[in-house]
Parts: sequence; C-alpha cells; structure tokens
Amino acid sequence: MEEKVTFKSGENDELTISGAIHLPEDMQPGEKRPAVMVLHGFGSRKDAANVTGPANIFLNWGYVVLRFDMRGCGESDGLFGHLLCLDQVADTRAAISFLQSRPEVDPDRIGLVGSSFGAAVAIYTGGVDDRVAAVISSGGWGNGERKFRGQHPSPEEWQAFTDMLAEGKKHRDETGEPLFVDRYAIVPIPEHLRKNMPSGSVQQFTADTAQGMMEFNAEEVIGNIAPRPVLLLHSSADSVTPTEQSIEMFKRGGQPTDLHLTADTDHFMMAESNTRVINIIHDWLEKYFPAKATIDA
Repeated sequence: MEEKVTFKSGENDELTISGAIHLPEDMQPGEKRPAVMVLHGFGSRKDAANVTGPANIFLNWGYVVLRFDMRGCGESDGLFGHLLCLDQVADTRAAISFLQSRPEVDPDRIGLVGSSFGAAVAIYTGGVDDRVAAVISSGGWGNGERKFRGQHPSPEEWQAFTDMLAEGKKHRDETGEPLFVDRYAIVPIPEHLRKNMPSGSVQQFTADTAQGMMEFNAEEVIGNIAPRPVLLLHSSADSVTPTEQSIEMFKRGGQPTDLHLTADTDHFMMAESNTRVINIIHDWLEKYFPAKATIDA
C-alpha cells in the first residue's frame, strides 16, 4: 500500500517535494497510526536501499511511513547538489505538516529516523519542533566543524578542506554562482564502503553545502527534545562519521536519551541488515513509541 505523494516546502511554498507514503495493510477504517519518517543521507534519495529497507521494517511493525527526497536531491525541486542543512530541516518540518494532514496519521505521534546527514537533520528538527514525538539517529553528527576535523585529520587534509571552503566563497563573491566540488572532498568515504552508496546519489555538491554543514550544530538543540525520547546508534569503529559525535550528543541529551555503540558494523548500519541493530530499534520503539493505533470516534 504505497502512494506517491508531493508536498510544498520553501519560504513561499515554491518547492515541490517528492515522496512516498506507506500504509500498513491491516489498517481499519477510522484508524490513526503513529508515523515514522525515514530521512535519507548526504546527497542520497528516497529510493535508496538504506531508506526503503528501514521503511519496510517500520511498515511491517505497523507504522505509517513517509520517505521523501530533500530539495536538491532525487525528484524534488531545488538546485541539484545544493544542500543546506537548515533547508533540509525546513523540508522535514514541511513533511511533518503534510503527515499531520493525513487522515491515517495520529498527528501527535510522528517520529523521525535518519542516517548520517539525515540523522543530524532529524535531531535538529526534533530540537526546534515540538511536533516531533521521537527521534532515532544512526551514525549521526552534532557538531559540523568537529566532525569535519575528524574526517580530515591530518594538517594537509584539513588545509585542503579549508582551502576548498575559501575558494567556494571567493567563487561565489566573484561570479554570483556556487562552486561545485566532488562529494569525497567534503565527506571522505573509504573505497570499501563506496559500494554502499546508492545509485543516483549526488556526486557534485556546492561548496556552500560544506560551509553550511560546518556551521550546523545539532548538539546545541538536542537537549530541547526531552522529555521526548531519542535513540542514538553508532558503530564503535565508524570509518565515515567519528563515533565521538554520538557520544557528545548523548552527553547533551536530556532524558530519555539512549546511546548504543555496536561492533561489527560500520557507517551504513541500517543498510547492513544487522539483526542486533534491528532488535535494538524494535525494543526501543516498543518502550517509547509503540505502533498503537487510535480510532476516530
């Protein structure tokens, strides 16, 4: 029971966002279910395997599920590859409004699930929008500059990264146009993990994207989510996003915030069909955000 949908985002609703909503097969007339929104990663899209896979899991557990392309990604409007974190937060908030308008959704029980970049957006959105009932972050990050320093650890790598940011600013000042750079100049990914990159992912991003990520600090707002629940998942040896990012967010989160560091996983935890990770999520949802329906009177 999948339905292609669109909704509006942007300051003047000028952007059309492309999505898909999934309804459990056992829904009864008048039922309202809690909803889970699955946010894609950096330059990815709603049809990526590490989005559709989790979406099907949540659907089978009884949730209404929404997945969508952020602006500048997939089939949504926006300059392809120009991804500003706060714009993605705005798109996510627009998606919440869309879900609240759906008759099948309990408007007070909408949870966010994100991986990597999508996890940072999920946490930030939960921290600034009290309509979010629960947040699950997989391999997320909370401090853009500290994350980038961990991803470009040597003095030479950090110099190359900051030179790219400066070149991007100069290019925009001189031409009025963004400078496009390779995705791995922004977020390095080891060769052995690149096979996990979804087909159709953005390969060239604006330097403005990197600058916006540098200034994005979800850890500053994660404490606002309490007493709504947060689940932080991270590989204990993440080769893309430093593990300390989730540890530091855990320190700043209110109660209840849970942190699980798992061995035998890497950055793409939710694409690795790891039974232990799936069981952690299932048990956490049962406790804090169960798929319990309400019936219209």
